[in-house]
Amino acid sequence: MRRFRERVPDLTQQTFGAGAVFSGRLWAGDGSEFDHGRVVVDDNGVVKALGPADEVEVPFGALEIESPWVGPGLVDAHVHLAFGSPEEILRRGVVAVRDLGAPPRDAMKWRELTAPRVQVAGPLLTAPGGYPSRSWGSDGFAAFVDDVDQVRPLVQGLAKQVDVIKLALEPGGGPVPSAAISAAIVESAHAEGLEVTCHALTVAMVEQALDAGVDELAHTPVERLPGVLIERIAAQGVRVLSTLHTHLRAGEVVANATDLVAAGVSVRYGTDLGNAGIKPGADARELDLLARAGLGPEGTIRASTEPICAGSPAGLVALYDDPREQPKAWTQPHAVMAGTTLLLRA
Repeated sequence: MRRFRERVPDLTQQTFGAGAVFSGRLWAGDGSEFDHGRVVVDDNGVVKALGPADEVEVPFGALEIESPWVGPGLVDAHVHLAFGSPEEILRRGVVAVRDLGAPPRDAMKWRELTAPRVQVAGPLLTAPGGYPSRSWGSDGFAAFVDDVDQVRPLVQGLAKQVDVIKLALEPGGGPVPSAAISAAIVESAHAEGLEVTCHALTVAMVEQALDAGVDELAHTPVERLPGVLIERIAAQGVRVLSTLHTHLRAGEVVANATDLVAAGVSVRYGTDLGNAGIKPGADARELDLLARAGLGPEGTIRASTEPICAGSPAGLVALYDDPREQPKAWTQPHAVMAGTTLLLRA
């Protein structure tokens, strides 16, 4: 992983004292789509109404934004904010992220951000000397556990600071937790009302993760998965985060993703920001790879966003092109809104 710097697009923050209105071809994410739709956001950054433009009234004095395409912003389910600023991420079409590996001090700081919305995992749970403590995560990105009795107090302490627990099963980076410790981590996390996402790239480690009862694989595995394991992932209802662009040359990720999609597994958009070649914000290559893996353009957007819902905080983008036809449209948005933060291109 490496820290990344780049010039951000020319977007400026706007005030909207009487609210904001996004108008254009509206793709709401819940199955509804309108040739000329409208989304109304109040001064608290909450969606008040959405639907056909002729049925949704524009509040007096609201800031109006007209664009060819309006919809929910991207949700990147796997990033490392230590290697890409939240501001750059927001400016390139992403309204919410999950940081899946950071020192607790940084994770708690990012969790308080309002734009983009951030969920955190804190440190990766691993064996002493395990991944990623010998490489990019040597400075507090890992928490060690080598005894089942250590698991519950460790997880209980983290539960006050994080939104998800991350388990690391990476033999290429050092020792891995035993099967018993892995299962205890999942059991303890579930007792605290938290899910467990797992770094597991090989067949053997995926099997251990499934035996432990994890809720999610943090990457599409790179080692070719046999059909029986694909079926097991589907049967256990385990989600998989894509990260295809990151591992494209490392193994059979596209073939595995294609099989997972065909089996009905929920494959969600995640970039693993922090790896070389992955820029902050929307990754058009990742979106294209997901579409080619069987989701198609429409399914890819569904796997990469959350529906616009009245009563929920805004997470919107206005784009110059329909992203189903041009994935790169995400990277140069006309406007981005996350809660009370509104960025608009001059």
